[in-house]
Amino acid sequence: MSPTDQDKEMQDNEAQSPVSQEHVQEVASSMESQPVDTVEAIPHLEQALRAEIDEYKDKYLRLYADFENLRKRSLKERLDLIKTAGEELMTALLPVLDDMERAVKALEAQEAHPAKEGVLLIAHKLQKTLEGKGLKTMNALGESFNSELHEAITEIAVTDEKQQGKVVDEVEKGYYLHDKVIRYAKVVVGK
Repeated sequence: MSPTDQDKEMQDNEAQSPVSQEHVQEVASSMESQPVDTVEAIPHLEQALRAEIDEYKDKYLRLYADFENLRKRSLKERLDLIKTAGEELMTALLPVLDDMERAVKALEAQEAHPAKEGVLLIAHKLQKTLEGKGLKTMNALGESFNSELHEAITEIAVTDEKQQGKVVDEVEKGYYLHDKVIRYAKVVVGK
């Protein structure tokens, strides 16, 4: 917009405005005639401004803390998700691992079997690969029964009092994926 256009627009606005130039000068002169005690108003104004600044600082700090907590929580959740991303696959492979362990036990009982060395090699490689991805075997035999780690199938009477409340037999191994239990150990508990 050119300066001449701006001048025309201002003149049009003044012409349309119900407030005349004389009225504006009248109000201004009346304000000048009234004494304003600015010295008394300054401390109250300063106090109000400081309170408002403190309020905004508090809001800012709370918002910043909330943001930091959200950032840390989302980072932790992302790391946990990455860490346990293969949980479903690991859980699906556990029965295969159980079958491999049974095959190894059956072959170890035999002296010479043509497939013995190959099956032992495959079982060992499968175990090491899964361990490399974070799978850990749970050692339950001889431990005290813990309902957060073990699933009791049955209880049997034991003659030794030291074995009461302890795992005396492990029917199915339990496993961790990193530090999370992905399969509870199925055990027999002494009573």
